[in-house]
Amino acid sequence: MARLELTSREKIGQLFMIGFMGTTVTPELSAFIKDYKPGGVILFSRNLESVEQIVQLTNDLQQCSPKSSLLISIDQEGGRVSRLPQGFTIFPPCELIGRCNSSELAYAAAATIAKELKAVGINMNMAPVLDVNSNPDNPVIGDRAFSSSAQAVGEMGLITAAGLQDQDVVACGKHFPGHGDTNADSHKELPVVEASRERLEAIEFPPFRRAAAAEIATMMTAHVLYKALDEALPATLSPAIISGLLREQMGYDGVVLTDDLEMHAIVDHYGPGDAAVRALLAGCDVLLICKERDREIAAFEAVEKAVASGTVTTARLDQSVARIQRVKQRYLTPYRPAMISEAKLIAGCRTHQALLQSLRQASHRMEKRSIASSL
Repeated sequence: MARLELTSREKIGQLFMIGFMGTTVTPELSAFIKDYKPGGVILFSRNLESVEQIVQLTNDLQQCSPKSSLLISIDQEGGRVSRLPQGFTIFPPCELIGRCNSSELAYAAAATIAKELKAVGINMNMAPVLDVNSNPDNPVIGDRAFSSSAQAVGEMGLITAAGLQDQDVVACGKHFPGHGDTNADSHKELPVVEASRERLEAIEFPPFRRAAAAEIATMMTAHVLYKALDEALPATLSPAIISGLLREQMGYDGVVLTDDLEMHAIVDHYGPGDAAVRALLAGCDVLLICKERDREIAAFEAVEKAVASGTVTTARLDQSVARIQRVKQRYLTPYRPAMISEAKLIAGCRTHQALLQSLRQASHRMEKRSIASSL
């Protein structure tokens, strides 16, 4: 396929994944996408009402970006991090899937989620969670993790990524280099991890090393300060962690997304423009800003200024754009609009509900076995 020729403004737009309010593409949202040309959008429960409405929304969004298809993403991990409305198959949290200890069930669950997402025009899932549930006081990970074992998380993570990507839905391993050992929520404040490099190597890093070696399509950073890796900067903004550890030491050349730059771990310390430029210079490719239009514009303009001044070089910009285009070509090409008739047959269908029931039964059996063996 011919290489997509983009203007400087279009290249900068590709670096952004934006959120918005409402359940339709308003004239204002359409104008914003056509003007700033973001490479992707992220959908939340606030944007989603029904199968029919989601199909209409994703098709309308794609029509705003005819030159380069949008990555349309969602956090559909299962359990408490599920954005889809009633009418879809909503799986239990990852902890329950991990407890089943079944590669077949884990793969089938991920593939099923992907089929339902793809049917309504969503082509990216912010999963698998590769964090290890290594701190019982963690307020944000907990049952979102597959296990407290790094090996089990690594295995389930790879299987989940394969289940998604085999259905042409982009997977995203998160939150690099590991959010499992925090006792604070990065949505509300900046968590600090005091663990030694040796402990991080033994517990937090292995699932990400495996995902990097398997060339998972994308990974997401953690807004967490790891004292042993960078005393001053959270992972999202740290060249030592993103360029040094993930890119060079782990050899990962896929797309790196920031977690939402509007989370308090970032906005309490950095302006949106400053954070966006720092994240790019650290080695991130996609800047995620989930809600406020003013912050999205401020970040875009700051990156545009940084490119114009040479703070972000053209080579650095082109590197990220090439990574993003590689993912789009692999998973989004050729673009095909979602069909309401097809989506209604797939979302929440009997086969998918039966799988959900099998998974719950398997988890229940494993739980009973575990209780019996501990008596």
